Amino acid sequence: MLAASLLSLVVAVMVILLGLGGSLSVGQFEEGTEAGRTADLLQQELPSRPPSFTLLFRSDRLSATAPSFREEMLRALEPLRRDPNVTAIRTPYDTPTSAVRMISRDRRSAFATVELKDAEEARLQDIYAELREKIRPHGLEVLGAGSIAANHDFNETADTDLRRAELVSLPLALLMLLLVFGSLVATGLPLGVGALAVTGGFAATLLLARVMDVSVYATNIVTMIGLGVAIDYSLFIVSRFREEVRNRPVPEALAVAMATAGRAVVFSGLTVAIGLTGLMFFSLGNIGSMGLAGTVVVALAVVYALTLLPALLALSGARINSLRVPFIHPERPMAGRGFWHRMAGAVMARPWWVLVPVALLLLGLGTPALGMRLGGGDITMLPETAEARRGIELLREQFPGGDTNQVTVVAHYPQGSPLTPERIGYLYDTSRRLAQLPNVTRVESVVDLDPSIPREGYQRLLTGLRESLPPQVAEAVRQSVGAHVVALTAYTALGPDTEEVRDLIRSVRALPTPAGGELLLTGQAAYNLDYVDAIAEDAPVAVLFIVVATYLVLFLLLGSVLLPLKAVLMNFLSISASYGALVWIFQEGHLSGVLNFTPNVIEASTPVLMFCILFGLSMDYEVLLLARVKEEWERTGDNTLAVAQSLERTGRLITGAAAIMAVVFFSFGLAETVIIKAIGLGMGLAVVIDATIIRALLVPATMRLLGRWNWWAPRPLERLYRRLGLAEQSSDATHELQAGMPPA
Repeated sequence: MLAASLLSLVVAVMVILLGLGGSLSVGQFEEGTEAGRTADLLQQELPSRPPSFTLLFRSDRLSATAPSFREEMLRALEPLRRDPNVTAIRTPYDTPTSAVRMISRDRRSAFATVELKDAEEARLQDIYAELREKIRPHGLEVLGAGSIAANHDFNETADTDLRRAELVSLPLALLMLLLVFGSLVATGLPLGVGALAVTGGFAATLLLARVMDVSVYATNIVTMIGLGVAIDYSLFIVSRFREEVRNRPVPEALAVAMATAGRAVVFSGLTVAIGLTGLMFFSLGNIGSMGLAGTVVVALAVVYALTLLPALLALSGARINSLRVPFIHPERPMAGRGFWHRMAGAVMARPWWVLVPVALLLLGLGTPALGMRLGGGDITMLPETAEARRGIELLREQFPGGDTNQVTVVAHYPQGSPLTPERIGYLYDTSRRLAQLPNVTRVESVVDLDPSIPREGYQRLLTGLRESLPPQVAEAVRQSVGAHVVALTAYTALGPDTEEVRDLIRSVRALPTPAGGELLLTGQAAYNLDYVDAIAEDAPVAVLFIVVATYLVLFLLLGSVLLPLKAVLMNFLSISASYGALVWIFQEGHLSGVLNFTPNVIEASTPVLMFCILFGLSMDYEVLLLARVKEEWERTGDNTLAVAQSLERTGRLITGAAAIMAVVFFSFGLAETVIIKAIGLGMGLAVVIDATIIRALLVPATMRLLGRWNWWAPRPLERLYRRLGLAEQSSDATHELQAGMPPA
């Protein structure tokens, strides 16, 4: 087992170092939406625009019209003109009309557009990075902007966030493991399993990227989830082995540890994997890739915990407690009435007095989530210092048209030309209706070239031969009329994620459709609305799958129909509280100064990712605790004693495991990318709530109220459970030790 594990590590490292995997991307979420399909249709029908990015040059002392500014800007661009990847460079000094559009209002900035040869997105980002390095002006500040620059900065920031989180979380996890175990040897084993699981998860993610579109954030999910669950699972198995090896030979101690803690780990891994699998029900972009990458790393964590870890334990044997840390003595006797036992007893003495206020408290913490506003996300998800964000914000603030958004309206006719008199008349009427809608500042199209031309005039003009059209009209037709489409562009000053712009999009979609055709929309605002609607449409199916599958797994573990239901309800309480914190912090802006981010709408995939990940992770400690309660119940037949005894014997270990998991998640709260920061903080809070309020208060209170009903199942289901042989079987000699977890 040890040799096989080391071989798998070598293979994973080779995949990473030799670059055998594919490239990660920020994702093309437009696919599958009306806005995305419309954009593809325009790309097929109208002249394609080459990929490009923008370079902004700025000076605090020189005017952009000054000769020295112009000379330095053109000199800095000269290396790009000789690059084979560059097809054209457009500057404000090409024509007088270029200067009006490409020089800022304060005359301190100017931008150039660099057009590139067509290539895949990953290659375009590499080209951008290479070209950006060549721009070194003297006395001028330069900023990159545009989608290629933004995607490059998102990737770079995600990599930086990942390294920062690893540097913070690993030393803290090591410190907490030392506090839990009090032994360097025992501490090293969970970290070793975590390192192998995460390395294997990285390699698997890169290999997946060769055959599918994988999100750049998948690596953050792999580290966040993989490190947390691998350490947790190893923690439980190592702790049980240390308990057993004091009184048994190594082979027997290892067998008991794997039959108890190992069994609980398998079921816990299943619940986490089920939650992550729920992400695959979302059809847009590469959200599912994050779920698949997370599922793979959880599977690896379970596999290594059941193979590599037992091999290491067999080799270490009784030496597992070697290299003790001074003044740390975690061992306690099996029986006793410590803190957790007294806590459980106090809660179960007055269960209603605990259950109702605590449930109301969690519901209250979740109330901000009722005002959650979802959006598609924008450049503000990058830190304020990111070059692409600074460049795009400068374009919006200082350049003509930079603060407007475009809504592209497309009349699509599958059959026939779009320039018949009837269809031109429809286009004319639609353009005027668009111009009258609230918040539309102007409309551009082939029927808006001259306000003095009437409807019949456009019908006569545009149905003639294209060769006879005036140059201005011919160019407008070439740019906006295809074989089956005509495009109009409506301009608005509204932001792409405001409720007002969504009302505008809905109003446009409510306009009359053309006879024999359809009216379609694209643009950032239209896409954002479609994106949110698609997430909302897929979410119920994903949630239903996760809840039902988790319920079935818990039934197979516990043989009860009520305890899985209780666990699901507890999960919803903790997740709602974390959602409330998400809105309170990231949408309403509390703590934005401390956490260094710009408040905005919640990116639509964030609550989806949090739910799918948290639902499984919240079950993690529930599974490990209830597995122990079930054993104590079968041993004593006393529900109250079983709960108190189990909480006492698992309290210290689950607290340590939750602290390690929370540290891993909170370390991602240091990320500069808002989506990663939000997920890290939200999940860290949920783990803390699960390990404290849920486990210490709500679980004993509800189990005390249910009493013997905790373990009830209809006779057919009970017989099925017994027939499947999933109930833990043991001899009387080992019955006392079938816990899966050590004493508190």
